[in-house]
Amino acid sequence: MDTVIIRNATIVNEGQQQSGDVLIRNGRIEKIGGVIETPERAREINAEGLHLLPGVIDDQVHFRDPGLKHKATIETESQAAVAGGVTSFMEMPNTKPAALTHKLLEEKYRMAYFTSAANYSFYMGVSNQNVDEVLRTNEKKKDVCGVKIFMGSSTGNMLVDNPMTLYKIFSESELLIATHCEDERIIAKNKEKFSGADNVSYHPQIRDVDACYESSVTAVQLANKHKTRLHILHISTAKELQLFTNFFPVEQKNITAEVCVHHLHFTADDYAKYGTQIQCNPAIKAPSNRDALWEALLDDRLDVIATDHAPHTWEEKQQPYPQSPSGIPLVQHSLLLMLEYVKQGKITLEKVVEKMCHAPAKCFLVQERGYIREGYHADLVLVDLKGDTKVSKENLLYKCGWSPFEGHDFPAQVRYTLVNGKVVYEDGVINKAIRGQRLSFAR
Repeated sequence: MDTVIIRNATIVNEGQQQSGDVLIRNGRIEKIGGVIETPERAREINAEGLHLLPGVIDDQVHFRDPGLKHKATIETESQAAVAGGVTSFMEMPNTKPAALTHKLLEEKYRMAYFTSAANYSFYMGVSNQNVDEVLRTNEKKKDVCGVKIFMGSSTGNMLVDNPMTLYKIFSESELLIATHCEDERIIAKNKEKFSGADNVSYHPQIRDVDACYESSVTAVQLANKHKTRLHILHISTAKELQLFTNFFPVEQKNITAEVCVHHLHFTADDYAKYGTQIQCNPAIKAPSNRDALWEALLDDRLDVIATDHAPHTWEEKQQPYPQSPSGIPLVQHSLLLMLEYVKQGKITLEKVVEKMCHAPAKCFLVQERGYIREGYHADLVLVDLKGDTKVSKENLLYKCGWSPFEGHDFPAQVRYTLVNGKVVYEDGVINKAIRGQRLSFAR
């Protein structure tokens, strides 16, 4: 139906909670609050006892399409996303082939148009050889989330280490530049130092704190010099936090930072239990880093919570280290994990909404999403904070079919997810006929 009314919800939005109804018509929020008269031919959702949140915007995922469909596809992973309350995603360019031309970039948008259950955008990828092509993205800055630079090597062999390339992109890009920051020279030296390491516990020593810090310093210096809009992804170390400020609200910052749920949850002590399941780049490190990340998240030096959802098959992940690939599937459980921390008193529900919904919209200037506001697109999620979600292979929607959270009981439940006013997920069931929309940006 084109008209939906959500009854008796606890609405969590812009730092406040209020009880009331929400009327949705033609994909947008028409009215919020109080008791709203039911229009004719409207679907009613009884939200008594449930909390209504804006849909999560995940600014960093790897959905593997095209070319790596044995790991994941836009269709499968976007369905996992909406099952977890994620209504919009921004996907990385290190696919096969990599999104290094506008033709290849638009092919990804075309695939998403036909297959994505969630709203979508795709980063333009940078290599040492495609500077002119990247700068053409300035003409499409309202239609592309950003430019992605791998300043450290990761899946897809897209390392950008040419100083002239970095200078040109930072000085001339009109889009947000998102960076993966790890210093390749430091990593190479550490690989020599730990030559023969055959256990994943060495991973945070090879891709260590200094590798992250030195690369992040370089990115910040370039951004400050050229007044570039910089967003550093997946901060994983305490040392990097000195590079960021909480003196300004996120919408006034020129340099912002993201933290991922796995760096907030796991530590290097967990390699003994999970092994290569939690191998990722940048590496999960010593517990003191996790503690510092939480402190910086709560005091607003860290701006956004995301996933870096990066699936590999179980067989690939079972290869011995260092042949095992880096990456963790997370997008179905990121909101549930943060709701668990709400239940523990580690973070407020309002803060979760700020970091997972409002802040990504502010950072990327996403048009009319990320909030529960009249006139905005109706991207919404209803959660039951008294519910329970036990993760099992039977309810995993990732194509790779595994999760480090298998067997875990989350003390919350995603009940409904709406994308552009349509119920795409309801109590464990995906409506596979629903398609998301291409995100647009107010630049």
